[in-house]
Amino acid sequence: MTIKHHLSDKLLLAYSAGTLPEAFSLVAAAHLSLCDECRAQAAALDSVGGVMLDRCEAVAMENDSFAATMARIKSSLDMAPVAVPPSDDAAILPRPLRDYIGGDLDAVRWRPAGGGVRQAILPTSRRASARLLHIPAGMAVPDHGHRGTELTLVLHGAFRDQTDRFGRGDVEVADQSLKHTPVADIGEDCICLAATDAPLRFSGLLPRIAQPFLRI
Repeated sequence: MTIKHHLSDKLLLAYSAGTLPEAFSLVAAAHLSLCDECRAQAAALDSVGGVMLDRCEAVAMENDSFAATMARIKSSLDMAPVAVPPSDDAAILPRPLRDYIGGDLDAVRWRPAGGGVRQAILPTSRRASARLLHIPAGMAVPDHGHRGTELTLVLHGAFRDQTDRFGRGDVEVADQSLKHTPVADIGEDCICLAATDAPLRFSGLLPRIAQPFLRI
């Protein structure tokens, strides 16, 4: 697997600092699990952050901070589903994403999104939304622009648009300057993880009508 399209240093720094929205952090974590280059860069940024923390003045914490933290950890463990994840060799979804949804593709609850495209909206914070997209081979996503930022990580197959071709592990970072029509490669369905912090701007009438119902 050769990854050509990576996360920017700005995004990696925000991920390292913990300032990305949850949906964007999920894309970043999934990409880092596939990309040696970005993983090494993120580790370097973490080291820089550690040095900066060492130089900061200590701040007193509340007396019950440790107990409150342990209680939250216990609560999340009690609610977590017990499942045996597939091995990395057999799985399509990267491990951070499998851990997040509780399994591989068989755990995904797909819903029709029109034109043969299916989606599964993932639960994240309100700052941004995340969804899995299943695009049939040769099928195009309706032409659209962006009101904010969209990160799209390819998990299986590939797609092309006006900028380039994106295969497994590649991330396309789209902003308000990009208007495109992604098309899945012929011969293989494309599965992507997409995160957006603002609604898309569709060109066609039908996608605009369906947009509120699909929460895109």
